[in-house]
Amino acid sequence: MRTVILLILSNIFMTMAWYGHLKFKHAPLLVVIALSWLIALPEYALQVPANRFGHGRFTAPQLKIIQEAISITVFILFSILYLRETPNWRAGAAFVLILLAVVIAVYPGQEREKAAGEAGTSSTQTPESPQGSQGTF
Repeated sequence: MRTVILLILSNIFMTMAWYGHLKFKHAPLLVVIALSWLIALPEYALQVPANRFGHGRFTAPQLKIIQEAISITVFILFSILYLRETPNWRAGAAFVLILLAVVIAVYPGQEREKAAGEAGTSSTQTPESPQGSQGTF
């Protein structure tokens, strides 16, 4: 849960850095870039620990997929609440597909490992190898 909370917070900062300036198009571009970098700094301070804490429970690809789903969720809320732009049905459908990707990427692998542990068989997952028996591309 700590990983997800840190990812949510980091994505709030990053969304503000990337898109918050759109309401201030009169501001000089170099100023906007500098301010965006200052806003992005806390994002890195949250994202790096989120990945560090989460790796082992999740694989790096799983962490990335979770991060993308959180990023889309934060962006949609930001778009509606701050920019006053409501995504169309296609964006909604894409969001559902991304959430489905998270389910596919995260849950089936952990269920296999849990079932293997409950059956008394040894899992191939070790602390040094969080990928376990989930396979590769």
